[in-house]
Amino acid sequence: MLFEKDLFGVNDKLQKAIESLKIFEPDEGYWVGVSGGKDSDVILELCKMAGVKFDAHHSLTTIDKPEAIYHIRRDLPEVDIISPLIPLLKKLETKGFPLRQSRWCCEAYKENGGNGRRVVTGIRKAESSGRSKRQMFEHCYRGGFKSKQKTFVHPIIDWSDSDVWEFHTLRGLSHCTLYDSGAKRVGCLFCPMARHSERMKDLEDYPKYKKLFIRSFEKLYANRRKEGRESINRWDNGEDMFYWWVNEDGKQENVLQKLLRFEDQ
Repeated sequence: MLFEKDLFGVNDKLQKAIESLKIFEPDEGYWVGVSGGKDSDVILELCKMAGVKFDAHHSLTTIDKPEAIYHIRRDLPEVDIISPLIPLLKKLETKGFPLRQSRWCCEAYKENGGNGRRVVTGIRKAESSGRSKRQMFEHCYRGGFKSKQKTFVHPIIDWSDSDVWEFHTLRGLSHCTLYDSGAKRVGCLFCPMARHSERMKDLEDYPKYKKLFIRSFEKLYANRRKEGRESINRWDNGEDMFYWWVNEDGKQENVLQKLLRFEDQ
């Protein structure tokens, strides 16, 4: 719950989030990352409630679920949608497919915004074990000290799923329609980090995108065959490679290490 009683009185998670945004506000304002999911809906509203200066952006991957993009365009007009120079599937044809432990896609398409800025995100500890150790305020030193560094503020880092939906109800926020059909996340299509059942549902729900993926995998397969890569022999063709990739759960580290030789790191 957003308002909980503890030994020290009332734990007001909402007010704590608002105060954190006020405390860390930079002179130039925040760079707010908006995914189209329920958590980014919350941080956008929190920035408005806190009265801080900000500009909001969505980094388009070109394989975003269409419902999420529709939600942003329909309900969040203040969000600037940033298109990449090269569509992700086009890059996949030469770069190779991303894997759970080797996700070049996130760095190239989702994490490249806000350089040199203070970035607000909807990251929460409850989302995964990997995020359970994250803090409300963090520095990013990727690229070395000479590069344009980012700092992060995660105002809802300690919120639960129920807290997020409680806030949606409290503020009367709109949300992506995927949640109404039982979706837990609204990330990219066939994301390696998604559950196997979610990827299988993507196959069923997005047949046109499936064809586009297979087309790119066929080109990747042809490119690797032309390069003489021995690892390509594990698949019969590009379509076979695609279906293996969609069904792979990413947890078989012995298989993964062999496949990393296949990818251009």
